[in-house]
Amino acid sequence: MVQPLFITVDPERDTPERMAEFVGAFDPRITGLTGTLDQIKASTKSFKVYYAKAVQKEAPDGYTMEHTTSLYLIDPKGRFVRPYSYNATVNENADDLQARLWGQNNREVFCHFHLGDSDY
Repeated sequence: MVQPLFITVDPERDTPERMAEFVGAFDPRITGLTGTLDQIKASTKSFKVYYAKAVQKEAPDGYTMEHTTSLYLIDPKGRFVRPYSYNATVNENADDLQARLWGQNNREVFCHFHLGDSDY
C-alpha cells in the first residue's frame, strides 16, 4: 500500500482545515500535513527541500511560496527510497512504483511538498 502525503511549506497559511480542503480536491486518500514553523523547517531540511516566501502583490495575502517541486518515495521506517521527477511521464513513475510494490510486502509513503494556498 502507498500512502500519499502533501506536506505544506507554508504552515502560517495552510491550517489543518485548509490542507484537508486542498487534498480533498484531489483524492480523499491523500493526507495533508502541516505543523509549526520549526516542524516544517525540520522536515524540509531532512528532505533537502528549498522554500522561501516571495513577495507578490497580486497573490493571495501578497506572497507566494517558492519551493522545490519533488515527489519522494519513503519506506515504512521513514527512509528515503527515491525521488520521482515531474519531467518523467506518469507511466514511467507508475511503472517504477508498481514494480516496487509487487516486489515488496511493505508500505511505502509517497510524499510531495506543497506550495501553499496559492496553488488552490
